[in-house]
Amino acid sequence: MIMKKRMRISKGGQISIPSRVRRRWGTETIVLLDEGDRLVVKPAPDDPIAAAEGALAEFGPIDTVEMRRQAREDEEAAEDEKWRRYSTLTPS
Repeated sequence: MIMKKRMRISKGGQISIPSRVRRRWGTETIVLLDEGDRLVVKPAPDDPIAAAEGALAEFGPIDTVEMRRQAREDEEAAEDEKWRRYSTLTPS
């Protein structure tokens, strides 16, 4: 079903999603995607973690321990670089 409707944006920046759409989606939570020249409104998945895993399934199993280890290494490297730059500054 395609529905096109012109809507006003409130002074607070809000829009209303028609009740029949909310009922059809069966959700009170949405995802809003800014695609540059348009906004896409989609119902949020009931389980966002499972949805993310499903979207990443083509890349193989997710090793969260390895991801955390790599994130820590990256964070430490960025911190080391920041301190290296800071320590080479001369007082003015």
